[in-house]
Amino acid sequence: MLPLVLPHCTLLLACVLWLSHCLGLLCLHPPASHSLLQESQQSSADFRIYIENHTRNPDDLSRKQVRIYQLYSRTTGKHVQIMGKKINANGDDGGKYALLVVETETFGSHIRIKGKESEHYICMTEKGKIVGRVSECVFVEEFLENNYTALVSAKYKGWYLGFNRKGRPKKGPQTTQKQQEAHFMKRQPKGWVDPLEEFRFTTVTKRTRRARRLKSNAKRN
Repeated sequence: MLPLVLPHCTLLLACVLWLSHCLGLLCLHPPASHSLLQESQQSSADFRIYIENHTRNPDDLSRKQVRIYQLYSRTTGKHVQIMGKKINANGDDGGKYALLVVETETFGSHIRIKGKESEHYICMTEKGKIVGRVSECVFVEEFLENNYTALVSAKYKGWYLGFNRKGRPKKGPQTTQKQQEAHFMKRQPKGWVDPLEEFRFTTVTKRTRRARRLKSNAKRN
């Protein structure tokens, strides 16, 4: 009887063939987890593309939120004001040129800033100069840890709205998010009541509860 022992070379060849067969099966039938991962990545990419397209070309419903407030400049201690084509950060609290009409989109943090009095938008030219224009321009709000807000141009990435200590606008290429010249804070002007904040909760005390209960009992009798 021949021994059932294969030579070393024959055994090695059988192992190689078996491994090749297994690898072939894996290529033809990948694991379900890998397939789910691909589907998740694809759906995330599709949703991201949808958001980017929507913010680039928003519809009318996405621009219904309009607020009126002031932008307090961290460097000047004054407010941003739009005086037609000229823009500076030397506006007084409650000044007519410091009142800004801010249009906010539903998706993302894209905003348009227009002077309530001048009806000019804050815009940035291709050279980074801050000017006022009748046609609208888009900025992106970036909320900072120090409760301030930075506004970066949606068209020119990395170029921020900023003003020096004299209130003069800085060119976009000379600004960064970390500079105080690019930090602003939203403020309501003196005596101005935001329509969205007119309704407040009323504290109900034991006395008001008792008065309401007696009033309801009197109506029943």
